[in-house]
Amino acid sequence: MIQSLEGLIFSSGCRSLSLFSILDGATVPDLPAALASFEAEHFCLLRGVLPPDLAQVAPYLVSLRQGSPFTRWLLAKGWGRHWGIYGGSGGKMIELRKHFRHLFHVSDDAGKSYYFRFYDPYVIRNYLPKCTLKEATEFFGPVQWYLTEDGTPGIARKFFLIDNALRDDRMAIAQPHKNVEEASWKYGPNR
Repeated sequence: MIQSLEGLIFSSGCRSLSLFSILDGATVPDLPAALASFEAEHFCLLRGVLPPDLAQVAPYLVSLRQGSPFTRWLLAKGWGRHWGIYGGSGGKMIELRKHFRHLFHVSDDAGKSYYFRFYDPYVIRNYLPKCTLKEATEFFGPVQWYLTEDGTPGIARKFFLIDNALRDDRMAIAQPHKNVEEASWKYGPNR
């Protein structure tokens, strides 16, 4: 399964892109410690120095490198557990941090502020198909594509803006059976 996911994230057309994940500290066990131990390039989407309990549950923008120990750990342990979303952008990580911090803070008509948990796979896969073109264009900003888990195990969804329309591709994350003579496929991490 890891190879299938790496293929989706690190396809040949992505060599010049900044590849990233936005991870939810509220769902990833001890995320700050994992980021530190793997020495992964990352930025918290919350500003300033955070108290430890808030740092544990904050969202983090993390740079992905093909074959790195962090990327392999993330794909092996996090896919199917709603840990976050993935994407590719022509922008630099610092530009992405600014863009995502802007998206993270929203307000209602009365001016009350909220956090928009767009990095939750459930939220993004339900939000993007309902966006107007203007909303989708603002949401994508410098991002060329987003990849997330589908609600169905073993399925990935990749979102693009192409020709002024949102494209929503669904792809099976498959791995062949151990017995190479079988013609069927198994899907998902636990089957």
